[in-house]
Amino acid sequence: MLSVYVDLALGLVVAFLLLSLLVSGLNEAFVRVLAIRSKFLWAYLRDTMDGADKKTGSWLPAGVLDVFRVLPFLRDPRPRHNDLPAPSEPGRMPEPETQSGDSMIKLLYERVREIDHAKRGKTSIANIPPARFAMAVMELAAAQGGDVEQFLAKLQKIDSPLYGHLKGVWETAQRDLDRFRQGVETWFDGEMQRLSMLYRRYVKWVVAVLGLGVTLLFTMDGLEYAKTLLRDNAFRASVTAVAGAGPDAYDELKARCTGGDPVPCVTEVLSQPALVKMMDQALVSVSIPEQGDPSVHWNGGTWWDRISTPSHWPGFLLTYVALLFGAPFWWDVFRRITGIRSRR
Repeated sequence: MLSVYVDLALGLVVAFLLLSLLVSGLNEAFVRVLAIRSKFLWAYLRDTMDGADKKTGSWLPAGVLDVFRVLPFLRDPRPRHNDLPAPSEPGRMPEPETQSGDSMIKLLYERVREIDHAKRGKTSIANIPPARFAMAVMELAAAQGGDVEQFLAKLQKIDSPLYGHLKGVWETAQRDLDRFRQGVETWFDGEMQRLSMLYRRYVKWVVAVLGLGVTLLFTMDGLEYAKTLLRDNAFRASVTAVAGAGPDAYDELKARCTGGDPVPCVTEVLSQPALVKMMDQALVSVSIPEQGDPSVHWNGGTWWDRISTPSHWPGFLLTYVALLFGAPFWWDVFRRITGIRSRR
């Protein structure tokens, strides 16, 4: 009896793991194609170094819908890609009367572009190591004769939000250059961690939408799937019992399978696991016959009947909630059930 429950748990975990991996894959494809991570980073850097745009406000919108409406399609905060390495002499700080809205971003990108590669004409940098950012700040300060006080004064004149952060770090470092560099590195590392938490919070909404779409696309009823797993287990047990019994039991199996020979019937049932049966009820399914090429089937009518049947909704809800836990959670559960140990 225990093996039945283990099989049931393992079957559910595998199904949720595969669907969660599909959701994660779709999300990663969406992020990579639209360069969301890179845009997210550079929108934050623009707000931090050059300030909000006077016409359209902050580069990094505050609302969830605004972030995924503006960054992918309407505004691209990334600087233009440049194949040249960073120049030996950093560019000079702009004068307040001639400052453009991206002057500090241009100076920063000038110092870090050696780690960049082209992506449709824009930078592909999605992560700046804190040590590299701190070094870029020190190089910009060196362009002012190595005088950090003068560098901070320039930032204050052009009204850069970066002035307040670096001023605090400079005072905390007690005007020591080495401690100032370490302080800038620590500050930027903390900012990147905060930005990563903000990014993950936004991505959770995307994952929630993708999870709902995958659940409805495959019409994955978690309760029905569990029942199908139990039926498969019972059928396999009956086949095993028939195989070890006499001719009378064989006659009973023959009566349950329509036709003269029950062997093709048993083979057909055992070759279609419960997960395959559930996937066949998706909007589009693929069948692989014994001979010939695979074929694609449109199941629009069956799919709509399942979606519009209220008795399936609790199972859909179960599957949707399970997908919100994510693939790492279900992989950990799978390892615990099977006894697979991590190689770390």
